[in-house]
Amino acid sequence: MNSNEKISRKSFIKASAFALATPMLSKLDWAAKAPSKIGLQLYTLRNDISKDLEGTLKKVAAIGYKEVELFGYSDGKFFGKTAKELKAILNGLGLAPVSGHYGAGVQNKTTKGTLSNDWQRAVDDAAELGQKYVNCAYLTDGERKSIEDYKKYVDLFNKSGEVAKKAGLQFGYHNHDFEFKQLDGQLPYDVIASTDPKLVKLELDLYWIVKAGLDPVDLFKKYPGRFPLWHVKDMDKTDKSFAEVGTGSIDFKKIFDNRKLAGMTHFFVEQDVAKIPAVEAIEISFKNVTKMKV
Repeated sequence: MNSNEKISRKSFIKASAFALATPMLSKLDWAAKAPSKIGLQLYTLRNDISKDLEGTLKKVAAIGYKEVELFGYSDGKFFGKTAKELKAILNGLGLAPVSGHYGAGVQNKTTKGTLSNDWQRAVDDAAELGQKYVNCAYLTDGERKSIEDYKKYVDLFNKSGEVAKKAGLQFGYHNHDFEFKQLDGQLPYDVIASTDPKLVKLELDLYWIVKAGLDPVDLFKKYPGRFPLWHVKDMDKTDKSFAEVGTGSIDFKKIFDNRKLAGMTHFFVEQDVAKIPAVEAIEISFKNVTKMKV
C-alpha cells in the first residue's frame, strides 16, 4: 500500500466514523431539548384506584404520564400490593414510581409505615419499589398546635432523612398553606426549613403556596436548590378552588423559568378535587403541561 492509498484509507475511516456519529449527535441534541417527563400524584385518582388499581394505572400511562408519586403506604403495602407486586405492574406500564407520601405518625401511633412507626420498613419498601424520594405528606391539626410542635419535627425529619439516605433515598417535606401562617410569632415553614438541607429537601406544592399569598420564586431565592420536587396544580380564577393545570390563574411560565434556582428535578400534576371525572381532569392537565414545553 503506497502513501496515497494510506491517506485515502485514513480519510475513509474518518468519514465513516463521522457518518456513524451523526445520528447519535442528533439523538443527543433532541434529548437535550426534550420536555421533562410529566409525573402524576396518584392521590388525584384515589377514588378510581380504590375500585380498579391496574385499570386506572393503564389509563394514566395511556394519557402519556411517565412518572408517578404514590400515597397511602401502610403496613408494608401500597394499594394492597407488596413493593415487588406493584413494581411489576408499574414497570409493565412504563411508569416510574419516583416518589411517595407518608404520614408523620405523631398523633396516630398505631399506623405502621409512618415516620414514627416502622419507618425503616417503609424506606426499605420504597427502595425495593424503585423510589428516589420519600416525603412527609401532611401534618394533622393535632400534630401542629404550636410552634413548639413544629420545632420537634426538626429532629424527627433529620432522623427520617438519615434513615432514607442510608437506603439511597432522599427525604422531603410537602407543604400546604398552613405552614405559611404566623404561629406564636414565627413562620412554621422557616422552622421546617431549618432542618439539615442535605437530609431534608422541600417538595413545593405550587397551589398551596400561591393560596397562602406568596410567590414561589421568592421562596426559591430564600432557599435555593432546596426544591427538587414540585406539585403542579392550578387555581380556579373565580373561586380559587382546584383547577386543571393551564385553566387557572397560576403563572407557571414564571415558575418553570426559575426551575434551576429551585433545583427542581421532577414534578407531579395533582388536583385534590375535580369538578369533572378525575381521569378527564388529568388528561386536560397533561395536554396543557405539554403545550407549556416545560
